[in-house]
Amino acid sequence: MPVILRLRGYRFEFYSSDNDEPPHVHVKKDRKHAKIWLGEAVTLQFSRRFKAHEVTEVLRIVQRHRDQLLESWHGFFGD
Repeated sequence: MPVILRLRGYRFEFYSSDNDEPPHVHVKKDRKHAKIWLGEAVTLQFSRRFKAHEVTEVLRIVQRHRDQLLESWHGFFGD
């Protein structure tokens, strides 16, 4: 599972088996996990154990780094 970005204790990654889904990123920190779609509008698919303010922070980070995350996605999966 490639780690694309590490920032503020968060790990942004995707699974190599995710190629049959639209571009997205998994965000992990400690035992917390979220899945975020990287479409034109960055949207939360699910969140486990993150508090609301953490989800807000993660969404802001993903929005800021969306181009880099998409480039990594397409570079890995060849889309």
